[in-house]
Amino acid sequence: MLSNIRVKCVFKDCIRSAPYAAFAQSLPGTSSDSSALNCVRNVRDFLYRRLTLPGSNHNRSVYLKVSVEYCVLFLGSHYIFPVRFLLPLKVFSSFFFLLTAAEPESDIYMRFMKSHKCYDIVPTSSKLVVFDTALQVKKAFFALVANGVRAAPLWDTEKQSFVGMLTITDFIIILHRYYKSPMVQIYELEEHKLETWREVYLQATFKPLVNISPDASLFDAVYTLIKNKIHRLPVIDPVTGNALYILTHKRILKFLQLFMCEMPKPAFMKQTLGELGIGTYHEIAFIHPDTAIIKALNIFVERRVSALPVVDESGKVVDIYSKFDVINLAAEKTYNNLDITVTQALKHRSQYFEGVMKCHKMETMGTIVDRIVKAEVHRLVVVDERSSIEGIVSLSDILQALVLSPAGIDAQHR
Repeated sequence: MLSNIRVKCVFKDCIRSAPYAAFAQSLPGTSSDSSALNCVRNVRDFLYRRLTLPGSNHNRSVYLKVSVEYCVLFLGSHYIFPVRFLLPLKVFSSFFFLLTAAEPESDIYMRFMKSHKCYDIVPTSSKLVVFDTALQVKKAFFALVANGVRAAPLWDTEKQSFVGMLTITDFIIILHRYYKSPMVQIYELEEHKLETWREVYLQATFKPLVNISPDASLFDAVYTLIKNKIHRLPVIDPVTGNALYILTHKRILKFLQLFMCEMPKPAFMKQTLGELGIGTYHEIAFIHPDTAIIKALNIFVERRVSALPVVDESGKVVDIYSKFDVINLAAEKTYNNLDITVTQALKHRSQYFEGVMKCHKMETMGTIVDRIVKAEVHRLVVVDERSSIEGIVSLSDILQALVLSPAGIDAQHR
């Protein structure tokens, strides 16, 4: 992989040595008069991009067992990346290439994302459900439930290409637009095909499929998700046209969080939500326990939110109703009666629901990231000491702050 590179053993006290400087200054973007600090950064970035390619060994438990390997350990402040390296180990049973880094920059997560491709995040084995546009709408939503997925790419046989995505939002829009009463059947859901729904009823809001190449960077994936205000981004091979995976905010943040402990921590990770101003704190959409489901669906569509905190009479957050909960109406085939209350609709999850995931404005960014990843949720409800709602912090807010803001990009308000 790096057969054209030769590096001599360089220690902390000789980072300005000739072999090191020559190697550093041979890298793209480095001139002969570059400072020692720039040389350090160039070597760090150069190795970092390559030491984290697919196939690199990220298992820290084996990094000392290198006596029979050609290996180098890259230490940048507090993180270590083992990787196969064409450097013979003649003297030491293990070899360390020590590289001291400057204070951690605020853009380290941005650079991490730019150095990784979308393909890096695709699991070895996963389920991908694809629907033909000739499939009935009702059967498609039932298939989402049966397969335990939240979205599926749509394949057009005539065009021989993917033309869109079917998500829970589509189910909500159909119910919102065509529900009349428990006595009237929703014809558009029962009888129409996906192609009819797309061609006839989505004309005003129709958008071409947003997708990304497996060779694109994760930085581009984050930007695309947030800019287009979407939650599912299909990874499609531009050569074969095959869909490989569906990227989400949750998957990307989890991938980043796995490596956070190996990287220097930027100063903003120790700042609070209040100090950073991350999240939404004005005109928060919410509902009450006795709110009818149809009203909640109307709020989803009109306010373009993905979850609604449930607030009791005292103003305390007691539950949350998300778009994902709506698909249960299809699972239980109860979508013909949307006059029931949110409390009644949420009875199905009472056995496993662990409660609303909350946070406070005085908690640090690092704490927030750990909590939202561990809980595997899409947002945290910001509450005060009385558990009254103050705001919402979403995965989009967090990725914007960690990845895009350091690059001077505000994709949320474009």
